[in-house]
Amino acid sequence: MTCRLTAEEYQEVVAFHGHSCPGLAIGVRVSELARRELGPVDASELVAVAETDMCGVDAIQFLTGCTLGKGNFIHRDYGKTAFSFYDRSSGRAFRAVFRPEARSGVQERMDEVSARLADGSATAQDRERLAELRGEMLEQFLKLPLDEMFTVQALHSAPPRPAQVLATLVCDGCGEGVMESRSRRWGGQTFCIPCFAEREQKI
Repeated sequence: MTCRLTAEEYQEVVAFHGHSCPGLAIGVRVSELARRELGPVDASELVAVAETDMCGVDAIQFLTGCTLGKGNFIHRDYGKTAFSFYDRSSGRAFRAVFRPEARSGVQERMDEVSARLADGSATAQDRERLAELRGEMLEQFLKLPLDEMFTVQALHSAPPRPAQVLATLVCDGCGEGVMESRSRRWGGQTFCIPCFAEREQKI
């Protein structure tokens, strides 16, 4: 397969995520793309930004070392299969957008079966066929050249700021601690977001 991960390495990603699927393969391949575009990067200098919360973000975290907990993996809830990578040490960065045509040849057949599932007319054979097609798409993603899977655009913007340790405030509503940057003020009091939402009807 075109993917440069060994079968054993891929299975490690699968074990981390919980299952193998086309979405996970997208994350594997975009992580491979990051290595190609940026070269070797110290894990502490690499930043990944995902504009989706699909399965592939687990592969990115596992393979690149960029994680939510370290603050060098950032999720932007845009619903786009797009990913940006920054090397803070060199200033190099790029954004990769998944190309819909990478699904061609399989997606059309999946849509036919999915339509029957949606209207309740699907048979047991349809469900088996959908699983087979998902397997085909997975293999397609692992074999496609990277440039046929992603559109790559160089970025010239500054990378996201490193994670900062901020003060913890006490919410006047529930009494729980809340990060200062996520607190809200209302009537001279400090609230966490859920407690603020209970009071501010416009949210």
